[in-house]
Amino acid sequence: MDATKQKSPWWWVPTLYFAEGVPYFVVNNISVMMFTKMGVPNGDMSFFTTLLYFPWFLKGIWSPVVDVVKTKRWWIVAMQILMTAMMIALTVTLPKPEVVAGQETSISIFWFTLVLFIIAAFASATHDIAADGYYMLAHSPSSQAAFIGIRSVFYRVASVFGQGVLVFIAGVVETKTGDIPWSWQVTLGVAAAIFCLITLYHTFTLPRSADDKPRIDADAAGSAKANLVELANSFKTFVQMPGVLLAIAFMLLYRLPEGFLIKLCQPFLVDANGLNLPTEVVGTVYGVFGVLALLLGGILGGIYSSKVGLKKSLWVMAAFMTLPCLTFVYLAIAQPTNLVVITIALCIEQFGYGFGFTAYMLYMMYFSEGEFKTSHYAICTAFMALSMMLPGFVAGYIQEAIGYVNFFWMVMVCCFATLLVTYFVDKKIDPNYGRK
Repeated sequence: MDATKQKSPWWWVPTLYFAEGVPYFVVNNISVMMFTKMGVPNGDMSFFTTLLYFPWFLKGIWSPVVDVVKTKRWWIVAMQILMTAMMIALTVTLPKPEVVAGQETSISIFWFTLVLFIIAAFASATHDIAADGYYMLAHSPSSQAAFIGIRSVFYRVASVFGQGVLVFIAGVVETKTGDIPWSWQVTLGVAAAIFCLITLYHTFTLPRSADDKPRIDADAAGSAKANLVELANSFKTFVQMPGVLLAIAFMLLYRLPEGFLIKLCQPFLVDANGLNLPTEVVGTVYGVFGVLALLLGGILGGIYSSKVGLKKSLWVMAAFMTLPCLTFVYLAIAQPTNLVVITIALCIEQFGYGFGFTAYMLYMMYFSEGEFKTSHYAICTAFMALSMMLPGFVAGYIQEAIGYVNFFWMVMVCCFATLLVTYFVDKKIDPNYGRK
């Protein structure tokens, strides 16, 4: 009997998608907080941590290799072993600059750390490809539908772990020892230990599906070539679609305010020129309550859009996407010390982003409709990644030049770009799309 029929998806779906999320948040979120706390200037921090996102932007290029060489299960276990090794290496090789208030640390002393992060990022992006492919092979279509919510929930659990629990641990160690580099070594060590346990668990627990077969045979090279040709053809048909320039503009500009904000919100919370919050408080407030507000916004956004459709919900969601940015203007100007006030403000911003992001995802699905729906949607997700990367490269340098208050006002000005592309896109959307 097929092993997948003997083992319930409950044994592996939750842990697989937790494992998919943890390295992503370690690479893209822990790195931001770690470099900030170690005194790296916001400009360098923002630029180099944005570079770490490139593997997710480019992963479609090497996805045919994962599809042809070895099994998806092999890729999952192999990438988890590699990511565990990188986390261990990060733990034992992390530089220990003398972090003094007001002193800046050169990013150059972290060159080996950045190399390890980049390797982990490529491994994580490859793991995403394999995990999503394996999910479709290792159990029946009906089971896939039943567990789609479970995988999403445990990815969010990984988000709370990566942005909340790990940051909280770093803050507690920092408070007790006063040693900031050591606090991040401990944090990375905890992440490495937990990921090592997950890897060992998956090595023996992930079922072996009869459909998950390697395709290394006489036709393998031809199959890989065919996949690359299909990728090129899908991009060709994508750029030939009616209204493609407007669609690309929407995908790049709808999230422009968030693209600038996302790299500086946590540094602002811990910066002496910002709210100067303890690291463990940020881990709790932003990494736990903020993520829960984000999740709630996404759930309610999905319910609302399914009732009224994309066209009627678009302007409402655009407003939710932009107006909460005012919370950071308030925080920067008022500099509140009341933790309840700060928590409410951050939850409002995260809820608005979660609610407003629903329209963005729906529009990508709407624009991808047609013969090449899957590949066109993949191209849309690449533009989605690019929309975060382009502002991220310069966000830190702009903030250093104009300060936090002016930076957050600039983010508010960028909201006009969101509203402008929403105005033009709204005219092209089928009123019935997205409604039940």
